Amino acid sequence: MLRLNCKNSDCKIIGDVHGLNLEEEFNNSAEKIADIIRSLNQRKDKPGEWLQWMNLGYNEETIWYVKEFASLVEGRFDNILVLGIGGSALGGMAVTEALLKPYWNFLSPEQRNNLPRIFFLDNIDPDAINGLLDVLDLKKTLVNVITKSGDTAETMSQFMVIKDLMEKVLGDDYRKNIIATTDKKMGILRQLADQEGYKIFYVPDDIGGRFSVFSSVGLVPFALVGLDIEKMMSGIKDIDLELKNTDIHQNIAAQYALIHYLMDTKKDKNITVMMPYSAKLKYIPDWYVQLIAESLGKRVNKNNEKVNVGLTPVKAVGATDQHTQLQLMNEGPNNKVVTFIRVAEFDTILKIPKIFEYTGIGYLGGKTINDLMRAETYSTMVSLEDNQRPTLTLTIDKIDEYHVAQLLYMLEVQTAILGELYNINTFDQPGVEQVKNYMYALMGRAGYEGSASALREKMGIMI
Repeated sequence: MLRLNCKNSDCKIIGDVHGLNLEEEFNNSAEKIADIIRSLNQRKDKPGEWLQWMNLGYNEETIWYVKEFASLVEGRFDNILVLGIGGSALGGMAVTEALLKPYWNFLSPEQRNNLPRIFFLDNIDPDAINGLLDVLDLKKTLVNVITKSGDTAETMSQFMVIKDLMEKVLGDDYRKNIIATTDKKMGILRQLADQEGYKIFYVPDDIGGRFSVFSSVGLVPFALVGLDIEKMMSGIKDIDLELKNTDIHQNIAAQYALIHYLMDTKKDKNITVMMPYSAKLKYIPDWYVQLIAESLGKRVNKNNEKVNVGLTPVKAVGATDQHTQLQLMNEGPNNKVVTFIRVAEFDTILKIPKIFEYTGIGYLGGKTINDLMRAETYSTMVSLEDNQRPTLTLTIDKIDEYHVAQLLYMLEVQTAILGELYNINTFDQPGVEQVKNYMYALMGRAGYEGSASALREKMGIMI
């Protein structure tokens, strides 16, 4: 199971100024945490609570439906192209990077077991889009367009470009190369999919994009590239039993959430750094950044009081960012909590040959790269401890479907607990909607004409 070591955030290790008395804090908050866990699990089936993501590990019908489709299209496509932004792409990118063989898209078909390559377009940079389209054979590409609302401007503009090209190269058969993942009842993409005959997968009600990785949003692309989605669900179900435990001493999501909350409110540490010591996990922090920033960054609380709360998430990767961010972490403002993700067992072992023994690097010979990664991890942990910087360590046994799913699900649950501790709505995003409305006005969407001229005037001043 996923394990959390939080001793390096304890005052016994890093001192009273920057550390917490964890035993005392856990005991003082035990009842409140128990109430939060009970409440989340009681509310998860109620419409409008936006907690249906807590049930995704048990959705066997979706698993069957996705696997059936993956088997039907097996061998037909060389490429999967996912169109999506934010929660429609970040989870897919994080999981496929973690679980597929390294440099998957560069491997030969034989090395990929004749499974397709996978690409994500998660931005609207014209050079990036044109560059990808220059190298993809659209005749052999299955496009998965993902937007729950059905009218996300970035995603639908990409889709309009690609649909037009596909129709030119494939004729009427282009429809067989498109999958739509969207809302079950409404939205422009839902209407288009019905009209044009695209294969449709649905995003369940009451699940926001940043909590959707284990819905059809993630499961469809995962299955198409051969990942074991049933193993993912097994991991989620197993850890979900642990995370239902109302005893904070037995619940790592509750511990992780409470420590971050108290470090913010009592110790002025409102920056949370996610730092996996694994290149395969390098996109987990990107997914975590959205999860934390959109869920917790809120102007008002549930009582409509102005609070302007939220943790600032920062992404890092070990050992790379020891050479970019560690100086700041060790000697800059002591306003961060650093979470290390440690992999107990890598898939391979790489030995360092015994050469250059007559030089200052000779000591490395005969060791392994695995040894060096462990040494880098522990050295960073200890250096931060020496400088009274609080850290947490999450350990997963290995990088596979079971354990990666557990890691992401635990982080989702702790985010929900954090939202309750801050007494805010974890699942809305009014600050994002404001930007969308401005964009609609500037791009000429009907109904937004009134604000367009004022916006252009402001833009003229800014630019």
